[in-house]
Amino acid sequence: MLENLTGRLQRILRDLRGQGKLTEANIRETLREIRTALLEADVNLQVARVFIEKVREKALGQEVLESLTPAQHLVKILRDELQELLGGGGAALDFSGPQPAVVLMVGLQGSGKTSTSAKLALMLKGKGRSPLLVPADVYRPAAVDQLMVLGRDNALAVFDAQGCREPLEICRQALAHARSIGYDTLIVDTAGRLHVDKTMMQEITQMAGLLEPREILYVADAMTGQDAVSSARAFADSLPLTGVVLTKLDGDARGGAALSIKQTTSVPIKLAAVGEKVKDLELFHPDRMASRIIGMGDVMTLIEKAEEAFEGEDAAAMAQSLMEGEFSLEDFRDQLRKVKRMGSLASLMEMIPGLGAGGAMPDLDEGAMKATEAMLDSMTVEERRSPSIINGSRRRRIARGSGTSVQDVNRLLKQHAQMRRMMKTMSRGPLGMKTGPGGLGKMRLPRGRARGR
Repeated sequence: MLENLTGRLQRILRDLRGQGKLTEANIRETLREIRTALLEADVNLQVARVFIEKVREKALGQEVLESLTPAQHLVKILRDELQELLGGGGAALDFSGPQPAVVLMVGLQGSGKTSTSAKLALMLKGKGRSPLLVPADVYRPAAVDQLMVLGRDNALAVFDAQGCREPLEICRQALAHARSIGYDTLIVDTAGRLHVDKTMMQEITQMAGLLEPREILYVADAMTGQDAVSSARAFADSLPLTGVVLTKLDGDARGGAALSIKQTTSVPIKLAAVGEKVKDLELFHPDRMASRIIGMGDVMTLIEKAEEAFEGEDAAAMAQSLMEGEFSLEDFRDQLRKVKRMGSLASLMEMIPGLGAGGAMPDLDEGAMKATEAMLDSMTVEERRSPSIINGSRRRRIARGSGTSVQDVNRLLKQHAQMRRMMKTMSRGPLGMKTGPGGLGKMRLPRGRARGR
């Protein structure tokens, strides 16, 4: 997501680092490049114009703090303004009031409403709620079957309408069923169209009147760019939308809809779907997304994922190792073994400063991961804990034992040293982070030598 914009911004800010101070001239040139980068990322023209003007006013109207370089000063302003553009402090889902709390999922056909409904149900179930999915899309072929399959495969309750083809009646029966059984959340998957039309809006408005939902979430396909923004505005004109769910963020390198939709609709982004798996739904944090866009990573989300994947003392120890820069090869091997529980290695690395688009993300594949794990397994415990003892003969032994080359072993050890240096800069605070070519951006895993091992 926003890969192109992140890369452009990092290059622009890197060029600014050589300047001794911020002047009106170099700010004007930098902001012109940033404006171009925003427009190329498919950000709304008016949104980009207002954003650039706010940054200009702050950059020229403030003294550079003694502790910051001019580039760091502009990074801070950009981060703050991006956070505000994305929603400021963020907005939580509202489940207050009478139970069950109803969540109405609305949007155009193909935006991902059905799969997002299942993702939301799984997320809420993991947080201790008891959701019931309601298949109210009777027009799209197999929509009901799709939700039933998602429910069955993920142990989620789905209301069986017994062949009923009237959306309002399905909602009425589902609400009564939820109250009788004791479900505390009703997630209603509504029908979509290829475009906003009067019939669709009338039907959804009637459903909202019947169900009195606590949340009406517009599901927006990030890959449709400004079309998603204009459609969201049309829905907001007819319905009291409470939030937006951005889907397919992993498939859009531009992602300008994320930067435009809050400002153009006044509706907060509450959730983001970042992958195809049912577990790939996250709460949307404007501050974290702003940091990721300008290449500062997302350490908080990384730690939260570690806490979900590791239990008890393991999570605390891993987080402590990350923040103190004492990330050993033993820790790295343990992470690789548990990476499926945390998500893909690529998605995790995106959260580490310097490993975004501007940091040249490594080309990761299953073979590369197997080769890396094989090298780690070929080391002794002492070697993994103290890599400095790995001399030439040990490197040759590790290479032979793992089916790789000495060059691969050297590369792994060099990458680990880079990682430890980066972790130490992270512990000094975000504005001390090094995100340039000398950071983790040059990491490369072996290219599949151990494939099929």
